[in-house]
Amino acid sequence: MNRPYIALAVLLGFCAYTAFTMLQADQSLIAFGLGLMSSPDTAQVVIDLYLLAVMACIWMYRDARAKGRSLASVLPYLLVTAVFVSIGPLLYIVIDGFRHKSDSIRS
Repeated sequence: MNRPYIALAVLLGFCAYTAFTMLQADQSLIAFGLGLMSSPDTAQVVIDLYLLAVMACIWMYRDARAKGRSLASVLPYLLVTAVFVSIGPLLYIVIDGFRHKSDSIRS
């Protein structure tokens, strides 16, 4: 049985931290990202993060297709991943886990 409770706790904690950080920030998310890309050492971290994001998007798409779902069903997660990186896959894991759990209860 798939239990996404750990992913849910991580998602809620990280979303709360992200919201807190964004409310405290002196600059926009875009300005922050551009600042990170202006230096080779921080740009490497951003590039690494987005490489992982691309791999997560590929995994979410393939997982959804393997379960008979369309691209439209995974598109919101891909869009969230494009902006907030790890929140998209965490949200996908949580929602898919609870969907799987409810499907097995009905069977």
